[in-house]
Amino acid sequence: MYQLPNFRPTKAVIDLAAIKYNIEQLRKHLHSNIDIIAVVKANAYGHGDIQVANAALQAGASMLAVATPEEALHLREFIKNTPILILGASPVSFAPYAAQYNITLTVFSVDWLSEVAKQAKNFEKPLKLHIKIDSGMGRIGVRKQTELIALYNAIVANKRLIIDGIFTHFASADEENPKQFKEQLATFKALVASLPEKPRFVHAANTAASLIKDDVQFDAVRFGIAMYGLVPSPYVEKHLPFILKPALSLESELVHVKKIERGDTVSYGGNYVAVEEEWIGTMPIGYADGLVRGLAGQEVLIQGNRVPIVGRICMDQCMVKLPYNMVVGEKVILIGQQHQEMIKIEEWSERLHTIVYEIPCMLTSRITRIYK
Repeated sequence: MYQLPNFRPTKAVIDLAAIKYNIEQLRKHLHSNIDIIAVVKANAYGHGDIQVANAALQAGASMLAVATPEEALHLREFIKNTPILILGASPVSFAPYAAQYNITLTVFSVDWLSEVAKQAKNFEKPLKLHIKIDSGMGRIGVRKQTELIALYNAIVANKRLIIDGIFTHFASADEENPKQFKEQLATFKALVASLPEKPRFVHAANTAASLIKDDVQFDAVRFGIAMYGLVPSPYVEKHLPFILKPALSLESELVHVKKIERGDTVSYGGNYVAVEEEWIGTMPIGYADGLVRGLAGQEVLIQGNRVPIVGRICMDQCMVKLPYNMVVGEKVILIGQQHQEMIKIEEWSERLHTIVYEIPCMLTSRITRIYK
C-alpha cells in the first residue's frame, strides 16, 4: 500500500508494543482456554485498524470484531484468514459478501434471516452467524425465549447457515452497582441454556467485565478500550488486575512564535486578551483534526512545561501561551509524556464531559498515524 510522504508535524504516534502488552496481560488474567476477540471497530478506536489488528493477532487474539460491513471488508483486504465478526446490524444485501469472505454476521431478526435464507442456496460457502441477545441493553437482539428458539430453528433448518456463536452486551459492567449487570447475566445464561445445542462461541464479557467480573468469560471475551491502554471508567481503574499501557500519543510543533502586548487579542472573537506582555506560539492543529473548540484552555507540553491553549481553536490551527520565547519547530505534546510530565486522554474527556472512548475516535484521518 503506497504511503504518501508525511510533511505535516501534527501526528498521532501509536505504540503497537503497548497494544501487545495489554493483550498479553489479559491473556494471563483469563482462563487458559478462553479466546480473545480484539475489537477494532471505528478504525481501531482511531488507532488504525490494520496495524492494530495485526498486533492483536500477534499477541494472541483469535478473532476480530468490527461494527459495519465496510470495516469488515477493509480488514479482509489485508488480513485473509482470521475470523471477523460484525457486531452491528448488516443489510441483507451484504450476506453473500459475508459468506464469500468468511465474515460472521450478527443476527437478531427472523424477518432478516428469512430474506437471507432465500439467497443462501447461491452462497459459495456457508454463512456464519452469531445470535445477539438483548439481555437489558435495549439496543439490538432478541429478548424472549420464543424469539430465540424461532431464530435458532430457522438457522439450523438451512444447511448454508451456521450458528457459530451467541452473545450479549452489558450496559453497566463498568459501574459499582452490580444490580443491572447481575440481571443481564442471569437473563443471558437462561436464554443460552434454553437452546437445544450450545453454539461454538458463547461470549458476553466486554472490556470491563473481562477485567473485573467473575463468571463471565464463557468461551471468549471481547477486548476493546483497554486494548488501547485506556480504562472504561474510574471504578474499573480502582480494580484493575494489571497496569495498562496507553498506546496513543499526539504531537505537533510550533510553526510561529510572536510577542504580543498587553491588551492584544488572540483568535476569533478576541475573547482572549493579554493582561501583560506575552509570548504566543501557533500549532498546526485544529478542530478539523479533532482538537475541538471545547478544548480551549487545555494544557499541552512544551519542553516539559504545561502551557495552556488560549483563544478559540481554529479549524486548522490553535495558539498557546508560552512561558518565554521559544524557537519555531519546538515539539509539542498534546497527549502523552514529555520529560516528567504527562497529559492523559482522561484530561481531554473530563474537560469535554465525555468518556475516554470518544477522544481517540475524534482524531480525524487528516492526522497521520505513525506506528512504532
